[in-house]
Amino acid sequence: MVTSSVPRLVIAAPSSGSGKTTVATGLMAAFASRGLAVSPHKVGPDYIDPGYHALATGRVGRNLDAYLCGAELIGPLFAHGARGCDLAVVEGVMGLYDGAAGEGELASTAHVAKLLRAPVVLVVDASSQSRSVAALVHGFASWDPEVRVAGVILNKVGSERHEAMLREALDASGVPVLGVLRRAPQVDTPSRHLGLVPVAERRSEAVEAVAAMAGQVRAGCDLDALFALARGAGAVPGPAWDAAEAVRSSAEAATGAAVPAFSASEADTSRAAGTPDASRDRTPAGVRRVAVAGGPAFTFSYAEHAELLTAAGAEVVTFDPLRDEQLPDGTGGLVIGGGFPEMYAPELSANEPLRKAVAELAFGGAPVAAECAGLLYLARELDGRPMCGVLDAVARMDERLTLGYRDAVALGDSVLAAAGTRMRGHEFHRTVVEPGAGPAPAWGMRAPERRVEGFVQQGVHASYLHTHWASEPGVARRFVERCLTS
Repeated sequence: MVTSSVPRLVIAAPSSGSGKTTVATGLMAAFASRGLAVSPHKVGPDYIDPGYHALATGRVGRNLDAYLCGAELIGPLFAHGARGCDLAVVEGVMGLYDGAAGEGELASTAHVAKLLRAPVVLVVDASSQSRSVAALVHGFASWDPEVRVAGVILNKVGSERHEAMLREALDASGVPVLGVLRRAPQVDTPSRHLGLVPVAERRSEAVEAVAAMAGQVRAGCDLDALFALARGAGAVPGPAWDAAEAVRSSAEAATGAAVPAFSASEADTSRAAGTPDASRDRTPAGVRRVAVAGGPAFTFSYAEHAELLTAAGAEVVTFDPLRDEQLPDGTGGLVIGGGFPEMYAPELSANEPLRKAVAELAFGGAPVAAECAGLLYLARELDGRPMCGVLDAVARMDERLTLGYRDAVALGDSVLAAAGTRMRGHEFHRTVVEPGAGPAPAWGMRAPERRVEGFVQQGVHASYLHTHWASEPGVARRFVERCLTS
């Protein structure tokens, strides 16, 4: 059986706010500065942390979410992302044992660490404790014998005396201290209503923040001991995930006949990573070109989505709705992911030529897939400012945070899914959409939600639900099949 033996570490914490992102990103950057090829990963559905990871490593940040994708895909997706790397660093989510609500350990950092057979390094905020740190670490290390808590990094340590007290308390715990980070507000990254500010919105400041994280980690952590620990990770069984094979298998499942795979080598996969495409205005005849919204307003996208679209035969081209006044030449399908359009509503509204181009494409029958921010952009207006007007709906900011995993079923046929298709997703927004008459709902939420959500209208599928297409590769195949050709 094929296995992945890339050295790896899972960076976890007792709770959110302990410093996981600072430590994980700093470790990635510190090891990368040593000349190692570092593969960055994030447990859970978060889109923002992977942007900082990518900045630290020069590689695409990838998510490992056992709820969205299923536990069986965690190993293959990890192996896909870490292929050819010297080290993988996996940042956890929330507290080590916190998973999907009502689902036990599912999608927790501990669950993913077990699936990856990876040692866990616990980041502890020691700012308000001394001897009690030993009880805390002992509890986390002994709670689940299958989770190997193999080291501790103490964060926000106040002084040398404070450090000495913490080390003395931990001497008898059997869990070594692999790093001590002093309080350093200069490495803090700004946040707002949905978490950290994405890299695309503050690149120069983000570069400085990542450099500061790396410097702090280099000064306070035993990188040699951490790398030795990573090399002791067990092999992850099974083949690496492959977009072309996933698309081919989904087609065979749908038709019952063998279907040749579209080789990723037949397309320029650098465009899937969001790099500039010099050929965006030179479309070969017969090509299905999928335009994917990017730029500061639309930063939320899983890397595997573009890879699946490419594997399904599409040419993927990114564009920036804040800057570009027209869609890429020959656009036959449009994907608008998540982000913060509410922060850029004036600029998005002012780009009237692009709004009209999006509406013309949608009303002309081309497939359009929109998630969360994309849904707001397609609405008639957002916070009183005109948007694309594809959907008869009004969107506005709201004080209430809508957050959580969802188990959904497609209520009818659409460009993404056949009626009855079941997918898991995640909602995370502080906006509401008030629909007018006409569009059919996209999803029916299963227990405990039991509500309908989203819109299906002609070739448009728009919803608040963020989904991971690796769990249902047929979504990408179905979308590309419906794209207009040039």
